Amino acid sequence: MPQTMDHSQHNMTGATATTQTATTTPATSTSTNTIVETAVATPSLSTLVTAVQAADLADTLSGPGPFTVFAPENEAFTRLAPGTLDTLLKPENKATLAKVLTYHVVPGKVTLEQLKAQIAAGNGTATLTTVEGSPLTVAEEGAAIVLTDTSGNKSYVAKPDLEQSNGVVHVVNGVVVPKLT
Repeated sequence: MPQTMDHSQHNMTGATATTQTATTTPATSTSTNTIVETAVATPSLSTLVTAVQAADLADTLSGPGPFTVFAPENEAFTRLAPGTLDTLLKPENKATLAKVLTYHVVPGKVTLEQLKAQIAAGNGTATLTTVEGSPLTVAEEGAAIVLTDTSGNKSYVAKPDLEQSNGVVHVVNGVVVPKLT
């Protein structure tokens, strides 16, 4: 029987992130769709799809990979500071948007089980190097997996192990942001 935990997190933008994270059984079969095809077909990821298209990353994330994508659901983008998403989607901010999005991508296929093993091996935390190049810290809080960005903002895995033909997607409830200098 799945257990549900409620997680609230106050991030540095002044918003509060809340989600219910269900402990689920990982998928046993791999979808024939790519990460992008699945995102396009998933209504709760439409904001992410818009951002991926604006950053011209759709072709890259449709490639052979494999990739691990921590995919923020639509509600996650509402937790950014007011106006942040609109600003990022402007053509003149394409490079910054690409940095934010590729900070949600890790080379290779890393399942929930593998994340938990890395966390255990790291005495409670694991550091992933993202495609953007910055570290992303992963830890367990109770039964939940939490991502922490370089500024200390947190995002929780809401739906793990959506296996695709070119990697795996973990749907998350927040947007993590690398240092933007």
